[in-house]
Amino acid sequence: MAKQYSQSKALLAITKGSLLAIIKNPSALFFSLVFPLIFVWIFGSFGDGGASAFKIALDKNADTSNVFLYQTLQHHPLIKIVKYSDTAEQRVDLEKGRISAVMNIVSKKDSTQKNKYDIQLKSTTASAPDLQTIIPVIENIIDKYEKALHPQQESSISISQHIYAIREYKQIDFVLPGQIGFSILFATLFGIAFTFYNLREQLVLKRFYASPVNKLSILLGIGFSRLVFQLINVVVLIVVGKYFLGFTLIHGFFTFIQMLTLAILMLLVLMGVGLIFSSIVKSDSMIPMLINVFALPQMLLSGTFFSISVFPHWMQILCKTFPLTHFNLAIRKISFEGLTLIDCWQNLGVIGLWIIGVYFLVYKIFKWE
Repeated sequence: MAKQYSQSKALLAITKGSLLAIIKNPSALFFSLVFPLIFVWIFGSFGDGGASAFKIALDKNADTSNVFLYQTLQHHPLIKIVKYSDTAEQRVDLEKGRISAVMNIVSKKDSTQKNKYDIQLKSTTASAPDLQTIIPVIENIIDKYEKALHPQQESSISISQHIYAIREYKQIDFVLPGQIGFSILFATLFGIAFTFYNLREQLVLKRFYASPVNKLSILLGIGFSRLVFQLINVVVLIVVGKYFLGFTLIHGFFTFIQMLTLAILMLLVLMGVGLIFSSIVKSDSMIPMLINVFALPQMLLSGTFFSISVFPHWMQILCKTFPLTHFNLAIRKISFEGLTLIDCWQNLGVIGLWIIGVYFLVYKIFKWE
């Protein structure tokens, strides 16, 4: 008699074979296991995993002689006191909302020669909402301080606040520069990597190479077309942001030209990375995985969607190794703060180092066939 065919064994065999195929696929392992873990790790690092403390700058003239009061304020978990050696930098951070307030502790003696303290908080309309939380916290600290040291006496500490209006820093002023970086990051990498890979596989590059056309002209011609296309996208984003969403171009056309110049430098970096990927892969299925390995950490850690200040200090150092971080920082300084490319020389320097390193690798490993 013929042995009956086992559907259950067939099902198990197919399941086993499919599972092994998935396990042996590096991209499947990365996006199914490693990538979610990276997301959890990154977002779990916001504010060291706890509630975010409000940053308060200490005025250089603040009286910190009352050690108990000052240390009580300094060690409260919701208050992080920072000190600035440069008052201009302190003012910029205050107006951008990077710090919640500037605190000055003023002491004076009353008629009985008893010390009185006035905690003066200076803030701007960019950080004013933070004061609604900070002031009750400080009042609670003062109450505990008074009860501990002077339970029978009237309060010797007062709080005053001064909020001054500044040019509005809208959400679009943060979001749009990040979206420009995000757009050119993925579009350029995918466009360059797949274009040159397909040209190489179809022997088009080899035919170009055998022609009298200079090799550099071939690369520049194809690359220039991609650069122009991406610049058109950048222009559209800026124009739509400016005239429909209220994006700030502080110096108008001059700022616009500087933003395009910065975009060109970033595009040069990404075009070089795309050329490297097109040369080292064995099949086009590997290109998306390499691009995501390079681009996704930058998307999450370069200040594209949120400031890198939410991360611990050591992670911020890692963030500042990425070219997209410096692109985002520089383009926001140019568009809103009114700085020039020269003022952003440190950010441009890092991007320049990336250009040198990337094109050195392109020179060494680029393949024509």
